[in-house]
Amino acid sequence: MLRRLLLILTCLLIIPYHAFSQRSMELTRQDTLRGTITPEREWWDLTFYHLDIRTDPADSSLSGYVLIRYDVLKPHDSMQIDLQPPLEISRITQDGKDLDFARDGNAWFVQLEKKQLTGESNEVKVFYGGKPKVSRRPPWDDGLTWSYDDNGNPFYATSCQGGGASIWWPCKDHMYDEPDSMKLSITTPGNLMDVSNGRYKGVDINPDGTKTWHWYVYNPINNYGVNINVGDYVHFGEVYDGEAGKLDCDYYVLSYNLERAKEHFKQVPLMLEAFEYWFGPYPFYEDGYKLVEAPYLGMEHQSSVTYGNGYMNGYRGRDISGTGWGEKFDFIIIHESGHEWFANSITYRDIADMWIHESFIAYSEGLFVEYWYGREAGFEYLRGIRSNIANDRNIIGLYDVNRSGSGDMYQKGATMLHMIRQIVNDDEQWRAILRGLNETFRHQTVSTGQIEGYMEEHTSFELQPVFDQFLRDTRIPVFEYRFADGGLRYRWGNTVRGFNMPLKIYLDGQETWLEFGNRGWSFLEDVKPGELVVDKDFYVAVLNLMGE
Repeated sequence: MLRRLLLILTCLLIIPYHAFSQRSMELTRQDTLRGTITPEREWWDLTFYHLDIRTDPADSSLSGYVLIRYDVLKPHDSMQIDLQPPLEISRITQDGKDLDFARDGNAWFVQLEKKQLTGESNEVKVFYGGKPKVSRRPPWDDGLTWSYDDNGNPFYATSCQGGGASIWWPCKDHMYDEPDSMKLSITTPGNLMDVSNGRYKGVDINPDGTKTWHWYVYNPINNYGVNINVGDYVHFGEVYDGEAGKLDCDYYVLSYNLERAKEHFKQVPLMLEAFEYWFGPYPFYEDGYKLVEAPYLGMEHQSSVTYGNGYMNGYRGRDISGTGWGEKFDFIIIHESGHEWFANSITYRDIADMWIHESFIAYSEGLFVEYWYGREAGFEYLRGIRSNIANDRNIIGLYDVNRSGSGDMYQKGATMLHMIRQIVNDDEQWRAILRGLNETFRHQTVSTGQIEGYMEEHTSFELQPVFDQFLRDTRIPVFEYRFADGGLRYRWGNTVRGFNMPLKIYLDGQETWLEFGNRGWSFLEDVKPGELVVDKDFYVAVLNLMGE
């Protein structure tokens, strides 16, 4: 008798089903104020920011103002602005008149004197200052990173995805509402340069010797994607001939890293070529693309991607897939730049849906490898990253309280997408789905339901149970089978109700697709006992109920 594949994961069979389980956590009023579209937020539509601040590395402080322009959706007399301590708002004005405001933790409620009329466009000016929270482990711990370069020059930058933009500037700190455009005016010591989002618009030399650097963002931008990077920068660039025309690519690095960067950043055009093939045109041609050296590992700031991977391939020199393919590219350049499509163009409305950013871009690493090194190389990379899956808690987090889910949103989410591609079983159709997502939801904030609905509609498969299994549950599906009654009996175990994902297997080397009912056993006739192997691109456990 041929040897049958046997993988029995006993522990999986006794894990209870927790469809929406989460790690125990204490939620507070502040979580609700941050994560909910409150009445003081919902009545106004954000249209424009002008952030004008002075940065002072001598005492790690920021000071200045933000102008907030908005359209009135319905009348209201109170507005929520967010700013986290130890920063303080000192003054808020509208039409030159001071307004009263009160603080509730990180939320500041402004009492508006002017009658807010539906359809009207208004603005407020918020003055603030202080010493913002210092990031101890950027970019995972949010705040300002204050450091020095090798020549002793101040070198500092922001990073704030989880903690929110209000950790360093006053804003409407909820992801559902983005400004249509934004201006940044950042004042630095005279020997330093600021690089921020969008297009460079010039520099003012101030009487006190400082400089104010001006940048303009022509596209919608999410709050955490806004950044400042200040250092002893030098600049070089190139023009990429892309799908949507000529794309300006600008690189800002510390002066002594110029030659290293000129060689290492040759990966940027490779990234653009691969991702425009898979996802469609780069989403921000009007704002250009920038790669900016930062005093931490890196982050996906829109049109101002930050880089700190030491000019090495891999993730800090390590291949996270363990396959060798991760040594072929700089993880930070490829991964963080990929977020221009999924994160900056297509943006989650609630951080509970952060998988929309991280699953697609962890998956994009494999797509990059596939584009340049072949289909099997990309598949091998994606199989390799499975070793990083923890299955600790659900990938989708808690809604309306600013809580993301498990870190499995990276590798497990990528694995789920890779399996859906196998189910589609048509590479051009799969590519059309990825490009279609970017066309349909371009420059929008979205929910998980919208992404799931689009993918199900364009695959003609019942994908909802697949999403439920891998995004809302922690168990690995178990393919159970036995040869009996002249055929193959099989079913899914350890799954959510209704899980019926098709599965590719090999029976004595012959490819066979299995379809499943919504419950109970399925049966494949006229199958003789033999060697059964599940296709290696499916992340499932296998249980031969007959054993040997």
